[in-house]
Amino acid sequence: MSANPNGAAAQPFARHPIRMTLNGQPRQLDVLPWTTLLDLLREQLDLVGSKKGCDHGQCGACTVLRDGKRVNACLTLAVMCDGAELTTIEGLADGDQLHPMQQAFIKHDAFQCGYCTPGQICSAVGLANEGRAHDGAQIQELMSGNLCRCGAYSNIRDAIEEALPACRRSGGE
Repeated sequence: MSANPNGAAAQPFARHPIRMTLNGQPRQLDVLPWTTLLDLLREQLDLVGSKKGCDHGQCGACTVLRDGKRVNACLTLAVMCDGAELTTIEGLADGDQLHPMQQAFIKHDAFQCGYCTPGQICSAVGLANEGRAHDGAQIQELMSGNLCRCGAYSNIRDAIEEALPACRRSGGE
């Protein structure tokens, strides 16, 4: 411990224990109170599929699923996920069997550089879980929080529109 200007020993920051189910696996972790979910995933757990785009919740590149709902991992503190079920892009496939949304993205070439793709796919699965989008215009509106700098929007929309029925039949995740 180092001394502060008043001569007293500085106290280390307290870590907080959290429990979660991450991609189907129970996890127990100790995190600092300011650790974002995105930093926990990428820097501590080496799950680098979720991307750090804007770090302000405006681009959606970091989208993951918390209890089946889409969240921006850059704006979510890890301590807020205590007891949650989290799914990242790494947890969508079942072994070698891709999730229907992943299959549709490949079929429709719904990516160019691929940077936003994990967030797009997780957001689309969350959209399917919500059950509110029924046509291309609704998909476009409800996916507006996920940006693609390459402009693959029409392919993304087509992929989501095709995969929605299969996702709803399988229960989303």
